[in-house]
Amino acid sequence: MRDSLHALSPLDGRYFQTTKVLRSYFSEYALIQKRVEVEVKYFLALSEQGLPELGDISTSFREALEKIPLSFDSEDALRIKEIESEIRHDVKAVEIFLQEKIDAMDETVVEGNRDLYKAFVHFGLTSQDINNTAIPLLLKDSFEKLFSSLLDELLEDLVQKSKKWKNLRMLARTHGQPATPTLLGREIEVFYVRLKGQVDELKKTTFYGKFGGATGGMDAHFFAYPNVDWHSFAEKFLDGLGLKRSYPTTQIEHYDHLASFLDRWCRVHTILMDLAQDVWLYISLDYFHLKVFEKEVGSSTMPHKINPIDFENAEANLGIARNLCTYLSSSLPISRWQRDLRDSTILRNLGVCFGHSLVALKGLQRGLSRIEPHENRLREDLQKHSKVLAETIQTTLRKKGDPRAYDTLKALTRTNGEEGKKKLLDFVNTDRKSV
Repeated sequence: MRDSLHALSPLDGRYFQTTKVLRSYFSEYALIQKRVEVEVKYFLALSEQGLPELGDISTSFREALEKIPLSFDSEDALRIKEIESEIRHDVKAVEIFLQEKIDAMDETVVEGNRDLYKAFVHFGLTSQDINNTAIPLLLKDSFEKLFSSLLDELLEDLVQKSKKWKNLRMLARTHGQPATPTLLGREIEVFYVRLKGQVDELKKTTFYGKFGGATGGMDAHFFAYPNVDWHSFAEKFLDGLGLKRSYPTTQIEHYDHLASFLDRWCRVHTILMDLAQDVWLYISLDYFHLKVFEKEVGSSTMPHKINPIDFENAEANLGIARNLCTYLSSSLPISRWQRDLRDSTILRNLGVCFGHSLVALKGLQRGLSRIEPHENRLREDLQKHSKVLAETIQTTLRKKGDPRAYDTLKALTRTNGEEGKKKLLDFVNTDRKSV
């Protein structure tokens, strides 16, 4: 709590308890750890390629290498940051860190191949081969292990509410004005269907990585070993990690696939903003009650207040996340010639974007759990606005061949209040057989 008071961002301050789970996917520590993992797996893949100089590595060395990302801790991350502060290059720092780990291994493990093994760490690669593998893997994990289930929970809540309230009649409003009645359950179902369509497409996402050396063609690899099919190697390597290889590329992954994912993520946020606003408005009409929490305070001066703050906070955080997503998706695919460094800074804000998404989703869950329909209020509003039956009455008259049905009902329903209601009822009662 004390540290959160000094946090620059609310994601690491006020909302820390909600967002701390994202540190496993979007923190600097998580990125460094994933880079180490990718570097180690790449070395192991090289060792299986049959390169004559590298040969077959021993079981003991393989096991020692595999333990490095598995036992990775804060001290390791700090050592990498220390190296980075000296050389001013984050991925090269990981390479040096791994070479230090090999230096520290017992001779019985390296069996006289210490320098050779160190030479093949990061062999032929550029930094973006590591970054454009590590970052999509972290994003993929965050969606599949966290956000997908959160969206499923939200969908389940909406579908249960739509079923529970399927027979509750409610005055509709188009342009903010009373319109033909609808069903509360159906209005909730609209959001369920819209959201499910986008979530289903998100779950089909293929995450892409880039593996191609300094300018995308694996030139250094082919120069060193011209008889190896390095493109097939790269495709197989990324496939084994759960990614599809982008090819051809420049030095960096072109981010079109990531932008497509973010654009769909934006649409999810737009739908949820629409939901939050509609529920907020229904609460303001007293169509929904908010469950009361005894100790909750809605106003520092008005004791009666129970405010829809969960929907308001959700709407605000959805907006922030959506705007960040829009910037990321429109900016990442643009890079000067074979690469510039903009993507490095931009990608570090993925966690900010998804942090606000998480706060919003949790807020919506909390808000939706508190609403209950005010059935008496729904009936009162329907009875008050009986003129909205004009559509069905004039349609019935049209069916019976009355060409002036619309104008007749128009004249009957443009009078407000009880007088207008009486005119309509008198018409129906007088001409019941026609209607």
